[in-house]
Amino acid sequence: MRVIFMGTPDFAVEALKCIHAAGHQILEVYTQPDKAKGRSGKLQPPPVKQEAEKLGIPVLQPEKLRTEENVDRIRTLAPEIIVVAAYGQILPKSILEIPQYGCINIHASLLPKYRGAAPIERSILDGEEWTGVTTMYMAEGLDTGDMIEQSRVKIEADTTGESLTKQLAAVGGTLICSTMQKLLEGTAVRTPQNEAESTYAKKLDKEMGLLHFENRAADLERAVRALYPWPCTYTVIDGHMVKILGAEVTDQEGTPGEIIEVTKKYFTIACGEGALRIRKLQPEGKKPMDAAAFLNGNRLETGTVVGTAR
Repeated sequence: MRVIFMGTPDFAVEALKCIHAAGHQILEVYTQPDKAKGRSGKLQPPPVKQEAEKLGIPVLQPEKLRTEENVDRIRTLAPEIIVVAAYGQILPKSILEIPQYGCINIHASLLPKYRGAAPIERSILDGEEWTGVTTMYMAEGLDTGDMIEQSRVKIEADTTGESLTKQLAAVGGTLICSTMQKLLEGTAVRTPQNEAESTYAKKLDKEMGLLHFENRAADLERAVRALYPWPCTYTVIDGHMVKILGAEVTDQEGTPGEIIEVTKKYFTIACGEGALRIRKLQPEGKKPMDAAAFLNGNRLETGTVVGTAR
């Protein structure tokens, strides 16, 4: 097939690689503009741009895809299919109507659940047992188009946002090549989504990472895993912001937010139900470390309340 690929983050890279390896002709890759990163403000190219350049594929990074100039350019290229994976811009109807086989989206959930920007993290936050990847025909609504194929993935007890993204990216690469083959053979099936079963996974923000210890420890532990590596969960200990990177649930009880246990290897914070045993963290301005290393340099005492503002 003559393909235009649109994607931006790590999740989309595997699909780009698989389509290329399958022998399809990738005409151009569209991705979001480079973004300033870190304190230096140095511009960082998106992962998809980096991979496309390795593969020798032309890359475009328009601020707005829907301009007349961009639509005309895509129309002139006459792609047979446009493949989209976490691109970050909505495709207008004028582009959706161009390719013979349609615009096909690789979405990281078992649609119609978790439409929207953050399906991977939300599936962990909500305690889902299964998630997966769906390939679908794109429509004007947000992730509302007819489904083509799905592949299921088990969410394990130690699954993080990072590990699940990598797992689903690999599944998505395999699935889109299967879908493209079925489209060529005329065997692709269209399955409308059940609107009654749809849910929405809104975009993540940094404020979501604040741990509220009046909540259940089980919910907070899922948040620690789901929001790693970004935005990460955090609290305030002795007046300093600390990211919580690894924790486990215990059945201990106490006043929510109070440290109820301190050992050489970990410390435990009481929650609304159960408690959260902290195993790995990152103090402000320092590198990630296990709790034992943190406790070597920081004197914590039972009865200390965490989460209070500076």
